[in-house]
Amino acid sequence: MIRFRPAIGAVLMIWAGAASAQAARGPVLPVPAPAQAASQGQTQTQPQAPPPPQTPPPPKPADPQDLSYKEIVVVSASKVEQQLIDAPATMTVIGARALAVAPSSNYADLLRNAPGVNITQISARDVNVTSRGATSSLATSQLTVVDGRSVYQDFFGFTMWDFVPSNLDEIKRIEIIRGPASAIWGANALNGVVNVITKSPRELVGTSVTLGVGGFDRDVVDDDAHPGSGSLFYVRGTHAAVKDRWAYKLSAGTYVSDAFARPVGNVPNGLTPPTPYPPYENKGTEQPKFDGRVDYDFANPDRKLQFSGGIGGTDGIMHTGIGPFDIQGGSKMGYGKVTFLNRAFKLQAFLNVLDGEAINLVSIDQTGTPIGLTFDTKTFDVELGDTKVVAAKHVFTYGGNLRFNGFNLTIAPGEDSRTEGGGYVQDEFLVHDKARIVAGARVDKFTSIDNAVFSPRLAVVFKPVSDQSVRVSYNRAFRAPSMVQNNLDTVVASTLPLGLINPGYGNAVYYVPTGAVGNPDLTEEHIDAFEIAYTATVLARATMSAAWYYNKFSDQILFAQVSEWGRTTPPPGFPPIPGVPIPPALIWAGIYDRGIRFPQEFTYVNLGKVTGQGIELGLDGTITSKITGFVNYSYQTDPVPTFPGLTDEQALKEINLPANHLFNLGATYIGDRAYGTFSVTHSSEATWRDVLDARYHGSTKPYTSVNLTAGVKFGGRYSVALKIVNLGNQQIQQHIFGDIFKRQIMGEFKLQLPK
Repeated sequence: MIRFRPAIGAVLMIWAGAASAQAARGPVLPVPAPAQAASQGQTQTQPQAPPPPQTPPPPKPADPQDLSYKEIVVVSASKVEQQLIDAPATMTVIGARALAVAPSSNYADLLRNAPGVNITQISARDVNVTSRGATSSLATSQLTVVDGRSVYQDFFGFTMWDFVPSNLDEIKRIEIIRGPASAIWGANALNGVVNVITKSPRELVGTSVTLGVGGFDRDVVDDDAHPGSGSLFYVRGTHAAVKDRWAYKLSAGTYVSDAFARPVGNVPNGLTPPTPYPPYENKGTEQPKFDGRVDYDFANPDRKLQFSGGIGGTDGIMHTGIGPFDIQGGSKMGYGKVTFLNRAFKLQAFLNVLDGEAINLVSIDQTGTPIGLTFDTKTFDVELGDTKVVAAKHVFTYGGNLRFNGFNLTIAPGEDSRTEGGGYVQDEFLVHDKARIVAGARVDKFTSIDNAVFSPRLAVVFKPVSDQSVRVSYNRAFRAPSMVQNNLDTVVASTLPLGLINPGYGNAVYYVPTGAVGNPDLTEEHIDAFEIAYTATVLARATMSAAWYYNKFSDQILFAQVSEWGRTTPPPGFPPIPGVPIPPALIWAGIYDRGIRFPQEFTYVNLGKVTGQGIELGLDGTITSKITGFVNYSYQTDPVPTFPGLTDEQALKEINLPANHLFNLGATYIGDRAYGTFSVTHSSEATWRDVLDARYHGSTKPYTSVNLTAGVKFGGRYSVALKIVNLGNQQIQQHIFGDIFKRQIMGEFKLQLPK
């Protein structure tokens, strides 16, 4: 806990400083009505500019019970505000109402309720998200942005969810695009986008502190490593104030969790002899964070300037294709961002800096030393965009970005920088009041790819009546090879106790080397997606949706074994039996003949095509003025791979298989004194083949998790809640190499100081 005293101290300073800041503050401007989007019952309104500071009328608080689904507004589908029913992409929105009573602040638990979203939490800190397709131990195809700033890590090509805001009180909504979105968002929005939108300082005026303390069961049969229970703790606070045209907010906190239980026994891979799970020491996670934002409103209410920055720390387990890495304490990511807005025009620049170290817990080199990883990366991005209405029938959205990455990675020394950039244009053409056509395209160029990449979009939206729409769409999206995929250069060794081969070796151990190398000739992987979707608003009280999609991946990048040590080619340095005049090659041939085989090299390859399809059904609405509910179901077919040079059976062994069935339902109650939520999430069996080699591949069992929150409010300033995840204490494993999750119980206390 010593490392987190600064973060906890920052929370207490925010709390203690609220009174003095309140006294120093000038007249408070009314909070602008945000362009909010709802899920599970949040009211929606269009944005309004604040009035001049000379005549500040008293603020009129929004009525939390005024629940309407008719005008749900989103921004992620086209980077411009539009009603959800008109959006050219299938979306799910998690609103502030749902976030306020969520049983967990973990993004795995938050996003799992969205239809068609595949989630794996593999360790206390390791979360992976993929829409409409199997996710993995290092998910690479889902873009994640926070207030327009990408937190995608270009060196490995994934999202570190540790560095996404964990203070749910700060988040206005989370928009999830379920499907390709490169035409607007560029590279890496292959399977979709998760857009976290936070509240502005004017929407968050006041001071709040949240404290959570609890634990979780980690008793697993025959597990002596982590008996009993583990603990979990978090504290976070925010303070926001307004003075004339300036407004600011500060937030700080920390999240600390013990390690979850590791699986025991043998990996269910069907092999003989069986493969035991590696007995490495599992780790928890510690994640301190500090964040700040300052907004300036010009005299012209259309113009705004925003400055933000922050830093977050992390440690714990990060799973990869060559096994789990233990991220060392002190690893951190900082950012700075500036944004200028003038009505629909936006100019933004940000800098992400990631610095840390990690040690592999399973993979060793030829000397028996664990493989180390030092990562020092910098990302600088400049983006602009605008929207124009032409002839009252065309809405043109256009823009682009330029991105520079600097790398310093010990396991991939072949590249220290890359540059990418692209531009897009989209026309939303109102054919008549019942039909519109959305057509757009983006062109991107990477220094690591020979040719420019073209990403088109076409959607036809038909509205037979104002509150129903049918959409037929086609999207193409792509993901560029990550720096590691191009430049990985390390050796992973397998331990071979030679005394088991021949007693003459004694206790000698030979480390069989396997090369893990990048492929500089990779091309981008892309997806062509076809969709038919229906969205309807029912009596302004519920949103009903249905979608069928067909995805065709091409040139999918996979980490694959390309050779093994043959019978007549022993690895270099394979030793003879001391004092026995038998050639080492002959001894190695005997090992090979006994069925003991070792891979010689793994690399990243573009492996042909993979097709898949599915359906998604959902209903999300208001039951009474205080109760909302949702239910959704998703069916995903097993993907069908076609890889040149491989049989259908061989090709299937190279990819993960998602759960065929995903089901979620829940209800939320928010009253004057009491509040709570109850939800059930179910996932069927899934198959994993993305860690190390076939010895560690296998399927996870179906699971059902029941989650609830029950809370009470006191005097408008205090609230106390009991939060439980996995109420039935089912033993849940979300990845074949991942941890075991059982019941988690938290007590949460919130304090809201008067404004």
